[in-house]
Amino acid sequence: MIVAAKDGTGDFTSVSEAVGVAGRHDTVFVKKGLYRERVEVFTPDITIIGEDRDETVIEYGLYAKMMCGGEKLGTFRSYTFLANADGFCCKNMTIANTAGFGSDVGQAIAVYAEGDRICFENCRILGHQDTLFTGPLPHKEIEKGGFKGPTEFAERRVCRQTYRNCYIEGEVDFIFGSAAAVFEDCELFSIDCGKEVNGYVATASTYCGEEVGYIFKNCRFTGNCPAETVYLGRPWRNYAKTVLINCELGAHIKREGFHDWGKPEARETVLYALSGCYGDGYRPEGLAPFVKII
Repeated sequence: MIVAAKDGTGDFTSVSEAVGVAGRHDTVFVKKGLYRERVEVFTPDITIIGEDRDETVIEYGLYAKMMCGGEKLGTFRSYTFLANADGFCCKNMTIANTAGFGSDVGQAIAVYAEGDRICFENCRILGHQDTLFTGPLPHKEIEKGGFKGPTEFAERRVCRQTYRNCYIEGEVDFIFGSAAAVFEDCELFSIDCGKEVNGYVATASTYCGEEVGYIFKNCRFTGNCPAETVYLGRPWRNYAKTVLINCELGAHIKREGFHDWGKPEARETVLYALSGCYGDGYRPEGLAPFVKII
């Protein structure tokens, strides 16, 4: 086991240094502390475990609108934590992008996760706009240069990811991407940004022909937003799939559930479905016509 400790009692004082020497199947243990750094994981099958979920914190504050080499940084270079490795697992950690509200700074990724068999357990993932990216990217970008970042030219292979007992917060599109991702026993917290529409939780870009996109099972959709100001999601691409099973919906969720992002053609190709859901925000009679109850 490799130990990172801010106070100097481990093998390294930064998480990045510890991860940098980790080999396949190694475990990095991170002692309590605030680690203000960017962390990048490229070695497959390693595990990072924090000493305490709330007191083991990795944070940074890059954002899309900031200038870098004469151009804007963009969404996909703004991450605090990059997991670009198969079989990676992270437990008992807080990972945050501290840049602030999307209206001020644009997109600001906390966790950029692209790899098969990635898992996050008992973690807090904090941000505002575009908090968690579940790679891969869509097949094509809409604007030239829009995908500039670590996996811009990577093979577009569908990745399986799991998030268990995690707390994830944000505002606009704060969980997004093309992975086949299961969220189990998680809390999805929507931040009030003072707008008529305060945001969208899950913005999938599931590939055409894939059976699985996002699955939320036994999750709680919470927030500090006024009633009916947050959508469960919208389609980043037209074959988005998002299914909620036995989830509790807070009153902040809009009665329509999902939004079509102004793309009426997507209504024929998306899969948005709810099963066994409940709570003040679950109003089956008001769901958009392209949302199914199963």
